[in-house]
Amino acid sequence: MRIAVAIDGSDNALRAAKLAITLCKCLPDAHLEIIYVSDYNKAKDERLLAQSPESLTLKREQKIHPIVELAADAEVKTKMTMLKGNPSQEIIKYVNAEHIDQLVIGSRGLNTLQEMVLGSVSHKVMKHVDCPITIVK
Repeated sequence: MRIAVAIDGSDNALRAAKLAITLCKCLPDAHLEIIYVSDYNKAKDERLLAQSPESLTLKREQKIHPIVELAADAEVKTKMTMLKGNPSQEIIKYVNAEHIDQLVIGSRGLNTLQEMVLGSVSHKVMKHVDCPITIVK
């Protein structure tokens, strides 16, 4: 069974990853796919704030490393996938193309106005993926 978790460095993503790892531990043939999407719009801002390309890479690694470490400690087989683009679109495209069996994703908790104007990544993903999805708050 292929269980994927989409992460972004937030506390909700960490909680989602912990749940996905627990699911993998309960299913002996399951493995975890960790999906991280570099948002082009945010990447421009990150580059301005970063002193070098190496420091930008380090900041991204700091978001991913704790989850990889948790999975390793739990002895869960993992695969890391780095994507670039709009997070909701890239997650949907990847999950559907790769025939993921279960997706776990954190809810960012946008306020009502932000969600009405922008929509949330988890909400958009939920509408368009072909597999069951668990949204962790």
